[in-house]
Amino acid sequence: MRVDGWAAVSMQPLRKLQAPPLRALRFGRDDKSKRQYAFVSLMICGLLPLAAYGQTSTGAQDREYSIQVMQKLADPVLTALDQNKLKQTMPVEGSTDRAAYTHLEALGRLLAGMAPWLELGPDQSDEGQLREHYIRMAVTGIAHATDPKSPDFMNFNRGSQPLVDAAFLSLALLRAPKQLWGNLTAEQRTNVAAALKSTRVIHPFESNWLLFSAVIEAALWEFTGECEMQPIETAVNRHMEWYKGDGVYGDGERFHWDYYNSFVIHPLLLEVLRVCAEKQHPLGKLYDGELVRAQRYAAIEERLIAPDGTFPVIGRSSAYRFGAFQVLSEMAWMHRLPSSLDSGAVRAALTAVVRKTMEAPGTFDAHGWLEIGAVGHQPSIGEGYISTGSLYLCSVGLLQLGLPPGDPFWTAPARPWTQKRIWAGEDIPADHAIPN
Repeated sequence: MRVDGWAAVSMQPLRKLQAPPLRALRFGRDDKSKRQYAFVSLMICGLLPLAAYGQTSTGAQDREYSIQVMQKLADPVLTALDQNKLKQTMPVEGSTDRAAYTHLEALGRLLAGMAPWLELGPDQSDEGQLREHYIRMAVTGIAHATDPKSPDFMNFNRGSQPLVDAAFLSLALLRAPKQLWGNLTAEQRTNVAAALKSTRVIHPFESNWLLFSAVIEAALWEFTGECEMQPIETAVNRHMEWYKGDGVYGDGERFHWDYYNSFVIHPLLLEVLRVCAEKQHPLGKLYDGELVRAQRYAAIEERLIAPDGTFPVIGRSSAYRFGAFQVLSEMAWMHRLPSSLDSGAVRAALTAVVRKTMEAPGTFDAHGWLEIGAVGHQPSIGEGYISTGSLYLCSVGLLQLGLPPGDPFWTAPARPWTQKRIWAGEDIPADHAIPN
C-alpha cells in the first residue's frame, strides 16, 4: 500500500480507491505533532506500507495485498476486453510493430498468473464474489479474443510472437480447467481450439520456444483429446539434453544468466509432463525428476531475495518484474516447496518482492497500464520484443493465490527468509546442489 499510490485495504477494485499523496501534506518545521498525527492516520487507514512502521504483516494481510495487486494488473486489460475495446484503448509502449502482438500478450500472460486463483471458484465470501466477477470477465475476454467476428479478435498466426502468447493462454486454461475452459460454451471452445491450432504454422526456435508449441499441444490434448505429439516429444527430449545440473536448464545448448528457467522452462515443462503422465504417455515418467529440479530452482530463487525484498536484475526480459519468481510461487501453490523452506518465510519473501516492484513510482501510467521497467518506468531496460502487453507476465509471481485463505501458507506466521537470517548473523545449514 503506497502513500502516493493506488492501494488501500478494501477488497473493492483498486481503481476506485485513491489515497492522497503524502507529499501533498505540507507541514512547517515545528509541526511535529501534525506530522505524527498524519502518519498515524495514514497507518490506521491502511495507506502506508507495513514496513514503514516496522511491523510484520499477517498472512491475511499478505493475501489481501496480493489480491489488490492482481486487481490492479487485471482491471485495465479485462475491463477493456470485456467491452470488446482492448485494441481501441490499450496503449502500446515499445516498438510500433508490437501492436500486432501486444493484445494477446496481455491476455495470455495475465491469465496464466490469475488462473490458480480463479480456479478456486466463486463462493459466498467477499473474495469468492470477487473471483466470480473476474471469472466472468476472463471467460468473456477469451471468447472475444478467439471469435473471428469480434473487434478484439487476436492474432494467433501472423509473425512468430503469437506462438509465445497462445502458449501462455494454453497454460492458463490448463491451470484453471473448470473456471476458464469449463465456463466456455461449445461454440467458444471450438473457436479457442481453432485459434490454438492455427499457431501450428509457426516454427519454434531451438530454445525454450519449443515448449510453447508443446504446451499448446498439451492443452489441445487435454481439452479435445487430440494433438500433434511431435512438438511435445521434441521439446521434452531437447530440454533433457540441455539440462546443465543443479536445477538449471540451458536455453538451447548454451547457458544464459537470466530468469527463463522461471519465466518459461520449468513451469511449461512441468505442465506438459503432467499431461503426459495423465495420458499415460511414456514421457510422463520424467515428471517426478523434473519436479525435483524445479524444487531446487525454487530454493535458489528464495536465496536470491535480499533482506529488503530486492533481487538481482540480470539477463534479458527484466521488465517482467516479479514474474521472475514464478517457480518459487508455483512450488508454493503446488505444496511442493523444498523441505528446507518455511512457508511463512516464502510468503513474506514473495510479498516483499511484489511490494518492491509494484510500489515503485512509474510502474503504472496515469490510466493504470503497466509501463516498461524492472523498478518503475525504465524504457531502456526493455528489449525490442517488449511492449505493454509483455509486461503482464509479472502476474505469474502470484500463483500462490491459488491456495485458499485457510491454507497453512497463509495462516503460518511470517518468518525471515534465508538472506534475512544470514545477514542477521544466524547460524543456518549450508546450501547444497542436487545430484541430478
